[in-house]
Order: sequence, then structure tokens, then C-alpha cells
Amino acid sequence: MNRARRTAGFAALVAGLMAAPAAADTLQEALSEAYRNNPTLLAARAQLRGSDAAVAVEKADGKPNVSATGTYTEFLKTNQASFIAPDRAFNGAIDLAVPIYQGGAVRNAVRAAETRVEAGRADLRGTESAIFSQVVAAYMDVLRGQALVSLARNQIDVLVVNVRATSDRFEIGDLTRTDVAQSQSRLALAEGDLRTAESNLIAAREDYVALVGEAPTDLQPPPPLPGLPEDVEVAVDVAIENNPDLIAARERAEAAGFDIDVAGSGRLPRVSVFTGYTYQNFLGSLPDRILDPDDPTAGVIASPQVARAAQAGVQLNIPLFQGGRPAALQRQAQAQAAASLETVIATERDIIAQVRSAWASYRASLAIIESSQTAVDAAALSLEGVRAENSIGNRTILDVLNAEQELLNARVNLVTARRNAYVAGFSLLAAMGRAEARDLGFADEGVLYDPLINYERVQGNFFDWARDPDPTAEASRTVDVPAQTADIPDTTDVPIPETDPRPAM
Repeated sequence: MNRARRTAGFAALVAGLMAAPAAADTLQEALSEAYRNNPTLLAARAQLRGSDAAVAVEKADGKPNVSATGTYTEFLKTNQASFIAPDRAFNGAIDLAVPIYQGGAVRNAVRAAETRVEAGRADLRGTESAIFSQVVAAYMDVLRGQALVSLARNQIDVLVVNVRATSDRFEIGDLTRTDVAQSQSRLALAEGDLRTAESNLIAAREDYVALVGEAPTDLQPPPPLPGLPEDVEVAVDVAIENNPDLIAARERAEAAGFDIDVAGSGRLPRVSVFTGYTYQNFLGSLPDRILDPDDPTAGVIASPQVARAAQAGVQLNIPLFQGGRPAALQRQAQAQAAASLETVIATERDIIAQVRSAWASYRASLAIIESSQTAVDAAALSLEGVRAENSIGNRTILDVLNAEQELLNARVNLVTARRNAYVAGFSLLAAMGRAEARDLGFADEGVLYDPLINYERVQGNFFDWARDPDPTAEASRTVDVPAQTADIPDTTDVPIPETDPRPAM
């Protein structure tokens, strides 16, 4: 699948996401807010900026090095054997060293750092994909939780009516105490189920807050997912080519190969050129030199108070024996490279398993949606018939209660299947490398994070005093977000969200 088809497919997703009413929370809004504000994602970007800086660190070893020294000395006690001894002196020096050849250490270290930057970018893509998958799951969990709470409350309303009707019929002798007890038991169980559903809804909303940074408000059903593959083999092929975790593992394995050459460079000669300038000043404290101490008429010669010198040269360093250190370092790098290669295979296996599992879950959920919908229709018809038959005495109260429970169970299964199908479909896209910020239209919104901007800013910066501002947390805290409740919007009058992850044909 080419890039143009991917972009076109997700353009349809973005259009669908943004078509929901502006007054309600949409999936696009949730994903955008998480993209801007999720602390895990912001931390991953900071980690990548650290990898960007590593390139400049390695390049610095191949650049000229300039240093200056200055020393001021007071001679408290002079050498008695010296006829001329200064009282004080100032010494200054400037040295320049330019590395010419370092056995390939710098070149390979820079290549390794650049490759790890590529791996870091893939890691960032993987983090984006993982966060988005979590947001989608949390979004759908809230929708499912609201639907289940609505179903549970509706079931209680129905059972309350049943208990009243059963009690009334018991009073006139039409039913027995057993019938009343059965209705009361089902009502009590339904009330317990409601408490469980409300607790699960609160937990789902709190998960949403932790991921997105704000409370969910009147969530709208998400749009269909475009770009889902027709068969599992296509999905696997796309994932092997595009999955960010697999790309990151491959880049790290390549970087480990450069590390082997860096370690081996310790055996090779080093060549550098150098130059320096020194300055010495006795600050007028060096006494004049007497030509002949025994002849007062011989005169004196003024001692020079300043001395200057300059030098330049070439230095060659040839390591002859280092106690086996270079060989040990290279064996260590080779072992780490071997581990990286195995990690690539392990990651590939995991990706294949994820894709096949997500595909199976997606297809199974679609089948469950169809069967659950059939079950809901059949259970609704069955309940209508059982109630009619009960009214003429052909069915018992227990039959009615069982029919009501079967309809509730079928509706719950349908809600859960729709949630599972959507989450599995998005997880499948994520495993295929098709559920990232660049795929979801964030560039059109002007919020797309471009890692190249920071890399280009720092990778060639050789000024020692360049410094970024002190870091501060960008993500917002959620301590001020009110604790979530199990209240559901008034607009949630249909307990089962009509959402199908498949695009319209």
C-alpha cells in the first residue's frame, strides 16, 4: 500500500471524526488533546531530543580543541643557588589540537548516534500509536460503560414494574408468594449489577482523564475505520514494513554494528596536529644581572621581564599493548550487536502475533455483532410473546423474568462486541503502522510535532555556551479535574451506540 492511499484513507477518517457536533466530545478531539498533553508522549519527545544531542556529542570528538591556561605565582622563598630570582611571575598559554585520524572512531560513533536518532524517531511513532490505541480503548470503554449503565437502569425500571404487578396479582390471589419472591430477587440482583456497571463507568472515565487530561463530556460515536486490510497476510506484510517498533529494533541493530568498529578503533594509530603559544611575564620582579659581582665598575644588564614562545607539530600515537582492552571492548560490542539482531527477530515475532491476534479479534467481534444483533431481535420478540402468554396464564412469572434477562444479556453482548470490534480494528491499524499522528490529519490542524526541527537545530551546533532554557513540565495535572461520576448525558437515550468499525461500502 503506498503513502498516497494511506493518506487518502485517513483523510476520510479525519473528515468523519470532525463531522460530529462541536458541542460534544469527538474521538478526534480526544486524540488531539492527548497528542498535545499526554505526559508519556511528551516524555518520549524529550527522550528523542536527548538522542539528537548525542550526535553533536560524538561529532565534538572530531573537532579542533582550543584551551587556554593562566598562572600567577608569588615566590615566597627563592632558590639560594640562583643569582637571579624573581619575586612573582605570570604564565599564559594557548593550545590548539586538531585530530586528523582516530582509527575511524569518530566517524563510526557519529553514524551510530545518527542511526539511534532514527530508532528514537521510530520509538516516538510507536509511543504515539500506543497512546492513541489507549485513548481509543478508553473512549470506547466510556461509551460502553454509559450504554451498560443505561441498560442496567432500564432493567431496574422494568423489574420495579414487574414487582408491583406481581404484588398486585398476589393480593388478588392470581399469583403465589413464590412469584413475588422471584421478582424481588431479580430486582435485587439488577440493582447490584447497576452498582457494578456504575463503578466500571467511573473507572473508564478516570482512565480517560489520565490519558487525555480532561473529563469526557457527551462522547459521540466514532466514525468507521478506513484502511482495514482484506486479509491477515496483507496486514502482516504491511506491519513488517511499517511497524515503528520493528523499525526501531532494526535501526538499533545497525547502530550496534557501528559500535563494533568504534571498539576496534582502539588498536589503530591516532594522528593530530597541534600548535601553541606561551607567554611569561615576571611583572618587573626579576632583578638586573650584574656582569661581575667582584668588579663594581663592570656594570649591569637589565633582565628581560617578558618571554614568548610558539610551537607547532604533528603527533602520532601508536598503541602497542593495552592489556587486551580493545579486543575485550570489541567482543563486548559484538555480543551486544548479536543481542540486537535477535531482538529484531523477537520484535518481528511479537508484531506478527499482534497483527494476527488483532485480526482474529476484529473478525470475531464482527461476527459477534451480527449474532448478537440477531439475538437481540429474537429476544425482544420472545419477551413480547412470553408476556402475552403470561397474561393468559400459559407462562409463569419466572418465564417472563428469564426472557427479560435474556434480552438484557443479548444487548450487553452487542454493546461489548461493538466496542471490541472498534478497539481491535484500531489496534490492527496501529500494529500495521497506520494509526499515528501523521496518519490522523494532525498536520492539517497545525499541531503535528516535527522531530527534524530540533535535530537540525542541535546536530551541528558547536558553540560551547549554547544552552536551552531550563525544562518545565508541559503536561497539565488532573488534580483539579473533578472526580468522575456514573451520570450519563441526557442525550444517551439509545443504550447501544450504533457504531460499526467497517467503512461504508
